[in-house]
Amino acid sequence: MPIDEKTLKSIIDDVIRELAAADSGSGAAKAAAAPVEALRLTETGPVARGTNPKEVVIGLSPAFGVTQSTTIIGLPLAQVLREITAGIEEEGLTYRIMRVFRTADVGFIAHEAAKLSGSGIGIGIQSRGTTVIHQRDLPPLSNLELFSQSPLIDLETFRAIGKNAAKYVKGEQPSPVPVRNDQMARPKYQAIAALWHIKEIRLCDPDKKSVELRLER
Repeated sequence: MPIDEKTLKSIIDDVIRELAAADSGSGAAKAAAAPVEALRLTETGPVARGTNPKEVVIGLSPAFGVTQSTTIIGLPLAQVLREITAGIEEEGLTYRIMRVFRTADVGFIAHEAAKLSGSGIGIGIQSRGTTVIHQRDLPPLSNLELFSQSPLIDLETFRAIGKNAAKYVKGEQPSPVPVRNDQMARPKYQAIAALWHIKEIRLCDPDKKSVELRLER
């Protein structure tokens, strides 16, 4: 029997309640229960191709900070952006932020960011936390580094992602950012990830051009 959206949402709600009960003492649950820091992003107009060879462009998915305010494990998206940008700045580089509307695929988001970056290096992030570091002369489905298991990405990792992206700009060959491995992460969060995907897809508009954003501190 096909599962409609109402049934899927009911299943996901049940899964979320079970996870909250199981993880009531975990850092992720505490982060989700705490007041979420507001992410203040202001559109400044269409995003232009950059000319600064010392910049990293960060591409956000359609739902990032719009319908979603935290990652899939409850990390505030405001803190996520703060850590990534801090990592870039620690390496002496600058950044720009853009929102992509035509797709929710993090690989294509990152590739578009890289193509518009003056350095040719871009980062793509989905609202649930999945992240990619990309380079403009690579095929869209290829990349420099992929962080596909969003439940395993913490704030320290996001900061390291920013630093590594900046190091690629400087011509270095950094060691890939280490990530945790948990074979149970995918099945545990699969239903919640489906809900995230629905929210992302709903905000996609293949005819809408990407816009540049200003992060309000």
